[in-house]
Amino acid sequence: MIHAVSEKDFFNREDSVADLGLIVTPGAKELGEKINGHLVRWAQRVGMEKDTFIIPSECPRFSSGDGKGVIKNTVRGDDLYFIVDVGNYSCKYRLFGTENCMSPDDHYQDLKRLIQAASGKAHRITVIMPLLYGSRQHRRTYRESLDCAYALQELQQMGVTNIVTFDAHDPRVQNAAPLMGFDNVMPTYQVLKSMFNCIPDFCPTREKFMVISPDEGAMNRNMYYASVLGVNLGMFYKRRDYSRMVNGRNPIVAHEYLGESVEGKDVFIADDIISSGESMLDIAYELKKRGAGHIYSYATYPIFTGGVAEFDKAYEEGIVSGVFGTNLTYRTPELLSREWFHEVDVSKYIAYFVAAINHDMSVSAIIDPHEKISHLLEEHGINGLG
Repeated sequence: MIHAVSEKDFFNREDSVADLGLIVTPGAKELGEKINGHLVRWAQRVGMEKDTFIIPSECPRFSSGDGKGVIKNTVRGDDLYFIVDVGNYSCKYRLFGTENCMSPDDHYQDLKRLIQAASGKAHRITVIMPLLYGSRQHRRTYRESLDCAYALQELQQMGVTNIVTFDAHDPRVQNAAPLMGFDNVMPTYQVLKSMFNCIPDFCPTREKFMVISPDEGAMNRNMYYASVLGVNLGMFYKRRDYSRMVNGRNPIVAHEYLGESVEGKDVFIADDIISSGESMLDIAYELKKRGAGHIYSYATYPIFTGGVAEFDKAYEEGIVSGVFGTNLTYRTPELLSREWFHEVDVSKYIAYFVAAINHDMSVSAIIDPHEKISHLLEEHGINGLG
């Protein structure tokens, strides 16, 4: 199990596949530096003289908008890990004198430029892309593109051997490149640990707590939380108007609830993305009407495309008691300043992944944190199903 593996095991030079190198794109700078910090600290504890694993790189652009990838140190024979956040729209570049925010397409293109800059000299290439490029377009309806599936095939053709992502919108997209490694990671343990740390008197027992899935697509992740905690599970399904399209989607008419009564119970709702947040708030208001106590929501990617004003209002009215989200993608300073938002740091989790893959160690214990969750519940006197 991962907690039983020593740092010395991770940084025994004789066992590593090759010298480890991190190439961090500008959009993932904050996350990359945290991952690097963990790796450097572990390496120094076992006597390695290492100040950083980050290999300097950049993607400058010409005034016309054309760009290039530049890696500033040798990478010959290295085991490279490219870290990219395709959702970081705070990164900007100038195009014909106009400042533009980088889109997911821009970040993905820069990733490919940096892989090209390695010029086939690396021993092995792994891409750590927590927010999977194009993943919200996960199935074809009518005549539509399948961007994520094609991107995976393209990366495989460029020599990428493994993709590490978190909470993919639909992990079945890995079928597009079945011969390439694809690790879809769920930070369940980190979320529960953060909830115990941030919520006073947090008591997820069957008598006081329920897990609610916001829709049928999120059932698997919510079933896992309910199972390890040993609590009941309910769900909403989205009733849509299939006679019309709004912004490319059939509009939601209502959220219908299936499950036992939530009256007097605290509720936890987990999803992969909070985008506009409209669906999450609709569900929270409906649960309050049904007598729910505290309502806590979680999204792996708290992007809040419509801002945070509606969540401010819901918090002030006592509808939502807290929102948890990871640092796997860009969070606005506005969001980070909110009392109701609690950040879940996943950098150490990724550092374990990098170190384990670099030593060709099994990552099964990292992917399935069942034992760690059991110990966490025991520490707080909670008897989950285990």
